[in-house]
Amino acid sequence: MTVNIDVLCVGHASYDLIFSVSRHPGADEKIVADDLLSCGGGPAANAAVCVAKLGLTSAFAGYLGHDLYGDRHFQELNDSKVNTQLIVRGPSPTPLSTILVSPDGKRCLINYKGDTKALPADALDFSGVSAKVMLFDGHEPFISLPLAEQARQANIPTVLDGGSVHDGTLALMNRVDYLVCSEKFARQYAGDERKALSQLAELAPAVVITLGEKGLIWQRGHEQGVVPAYPVTPIDTTGAGDAFHGAFTAALALGMDWQSLLRYASAAGTLCCMKMGARLGLPSQKEHARLFRQDL
Repeated sequence: MTVNIDVLCVGHASYDLIFSVSRHPGADEKIVADDLLSCGGGPAANAAVCVAKLGLTSAFAGYLGHDLYGDRHFQELNDSKVNTQLIVRGPSPTPLSTILVSPDGKRCLINYKGDTKALPADALDFSGVSAKVMLFDGHEPFISLPLAEQARQANIPTVLDGGSVHDGTLALMNRVDYLVCSEKFARQYAGDERKALSQLAELAPAVVITLGEKGLIWQRGHEQGVVPAYPVTPIDTTGAGDAFHGAFTAALALGMDWQSLLRYASAAGTLCCMKMGARLGLPSQKEHARLFRQDL
């Protein structure tokens, strides 16, 4: 198998059911949804689609079940021009996410994986894969750890999407070049963002902590900085982090300077908040270019 792409995204793929609700329900309360959208999801899978929509080439490596949701997601990835040669299909269910989105764009999620386990280390052969950048979300640690080491030896930049603290992100956080994590991850890890930035910078050469409407903070070596958020009113924040990570890796593949890279990624995350659904909110190359160029 030969795969030549700009960005390889390794990790989680799910199928999302997104309900628009007037408010998040309380205990023992029944409410009626105003709308329902369904589409593929998952941090690494969404990032791969984002890269493709921005005009670069990408591949997704991970698992999808031989079920209705797996078939739909597999077709979506192919339709988005994401290389699907590194997807493992099997009898365990495709992970499913139910997402409730309120009018202010806030969300709550329910994830279901059933008996689906992380792929074993020998599940995929990456020997014929050539990528400019690799992204990991930590949900497939057994294939990600040796691949991250291979990337290091080949001087291929690696990025970790730290959405939350779990065994996979903890195992990878000191083995990547760019640790790009959420505010949730930072607080879980160190209690607050600034403390986390300092501690994480001892583990990875470059650290970015995204803070939603507050923008982001970063540190590279002894340099630190802040990038403000684009001023928008969000419709749905689902997938904003995935879009940010996808655009971040695309910018690395394009060889952008650091400040431009951060704004490029921020523009993608912002645009994702302007539509319902993570996958459906990922910006087109034209949409992204309009906002990003406006910022230059």
